Amino acid sequence: MSQLLHEVDLRTRMVGQNRLEMLLFRLGGEQRYGLNVFKIREVVPCPPLTRLPGSHPTVRGVAVVRGQSIPAIDLGAAIGQEPLDDPTTADLVVCEYNRSVQGFLVRAVDRIVNMAWDEVRQPPAAVGEDHYLTAVTQVDDALVEVLDVEKVLYEVTGQRFDVEEEVLPEGQRQGVHVLVADDSSVARHQIARVLKERGIAYTAVNNGRLALETLQRWVEEEDPRLADLALVISDVEMPEMDGYTLTRNIREDGRLKHLYILLHTSLSGVFNSSVLDGVAADAFLSKFDTEELINTICRQVRRFKGLPEDGEMNENDAEQKRHAV
Repeated sequence: MSQLLHEVDLRTRMVGQNRLEMLLFRLGGEQRYGLNVFKIREVVPCPPLTRLPGSHPTVRGVAVVRGQSIPAIDLGAAIGQEPLDDPTTADLVVCEYNRSVQGFLVRAVDRIVNMAWDEVRQPPAAVGEDHYLTAVTQVDDALVEVLDVEKVLYEVTGQRFDVEEEVLPEGQRQGVHVLVADDSSVARHQIARVLKERGIAYTAVNNGRLALETLQRWVEEEDPRLADLALVISDVEMPEMDGYTLTRNIREDGRLKHLYILLHTSLSGVFNSSVLDGVAADAFLSKFDTEELINTICRQVRRFKGLPEDGEMNENDAEQKRHAV
């Protein structure tokens, strides 16, 4: 299976094509699940595991892969299914998410498929909100469920995102709006929390197509939120339209091309400045560093408001304040 995983420079050729390569696998039954190959380093038979006292119950142990110690998470158990009877017979999918490396134990990998993002849909509304899916699609006339790994990791690692960093003065956050596009419910809530705590108004949608339609509607309706739009924060991987395609569509629309676009993604470690230049985004930020996200948002808000980016008053501002006193 490792030989099937393309090198990063080959995979990045799909940038801007609204396509993905997805690894298919099974957990406990015949249902197939999917993960984006971009996030996968390799797939190996489960190596020996060392159990750590006090670890999360779905972490079956620590594995050493190419000299690096990584947690081995029973992915089926993490999403509420029965745990693996014998993890040593499983496959370990080694992934890089949110600036960290982890392994997911699955019963068996299937194969890799290449498809367009517009063939991938949001989960049906009937499944409710308490699920672990970001999308669904069909392969060989059978349903494939794309897992929200960010939600899994959030629950397993117990990450907290309480950071008392920069707070914008009231005058700086007035007349500011942010559009957020992310298919992960956890990611949307994390970004929303950052914005709420700083008193910044926002609109959140769960894929690139909805983000583009929202922007186009604001233009047509002369919605004041467009004039206040300081930045667009977009995930890269999203059903129906990915972040690259969203960026390209914005840049090709004369009414929107001026917008500041921040690509915010869990695809850490596989991109570089040449990829960023190729999609014409203004900035790229790997998830999820709360302090870095806050600082990036605050700098752009100040830039949007015509203020010094470091939050310090320039000499003219200081002089005006002295006279006001």
